[in-house]
Amino acid sequence: MFKKVIVAEDLGDINLAIEQTLKDLDIVNFQHAKYCDDAFLKIRKAIQDNEPYDLLISDLSFKKDHREVKIANGDELIQKVREIQPNIKIIAYSIEDKSLRIKSLFDNSEIDAFVLKGRNSIEELKKAIHIISTSDQTFISPEVASALQEKSNYEIDDTDIKILKYLSDGTSQDEIIEIFKTSDIKPNSKSAVEKRLSKLKDFFKANNTVHLVSITKDMGII
Repeated sequence: MFKKVIVAEDLGDINLAIEQTLKDLDIVNFQHAKYCDDAFLKIRKAIQDNEPYDLLISDLSFKKDHREVKIANGDELIQKVREIQPNIKIIAYSIEDKSLRIKSLFDNSEIDAFVLKGRNSIEELKKAIHIISTSDQTFISPEVASALQEKSNYEIDDTDIKILKYLSDGTSQDEIIEIFKTSDIKPNSKSAVEKRLSKLKDFFKANNTVHLVSITKDMGII
């Protein structure tokens, strides 16, 4: 079982619930941070003191307030922590249910578990902690696991990412087409680009192009 745990969570009542969960598992050495910056500094200092944490439990969304922060969300925190302490176990504990964002956390940041906040979250958190502390297996809440396993009828590729990045930079659709033609990126016809945009809007359930860019930014795709 884990000996030293840090919790990154900005809501006090959830912190108390996690604290009680850790106590129920006989984990008494834990700290919490309401800001991602503070959590990262504590983890870095623990490494320097040769007393590293062996588990990070982090929310993904943190409310903005008067304080300026360098690390705005749990996705960034997890990625930065993984870079400085590759062997730490990480549980993402969030209300997030977007399958692409969750999949990205497993694929790119190699999280060990994802627990969806909800009615069964405390029992699932206990289960996740037990599983990842005793094996190399990962854990994911059943509600989102099924969504991740479903095959999408539209796979996002590098060309889609390029289109989204150009749009986020304020490049018009006509300008994107010209860039693609100049760079010999295919497909580069007006109808093909429009078709891709239409499918992307449907896939992300976006109302318009601005909404599409906003969604994909929030999910860390661009």
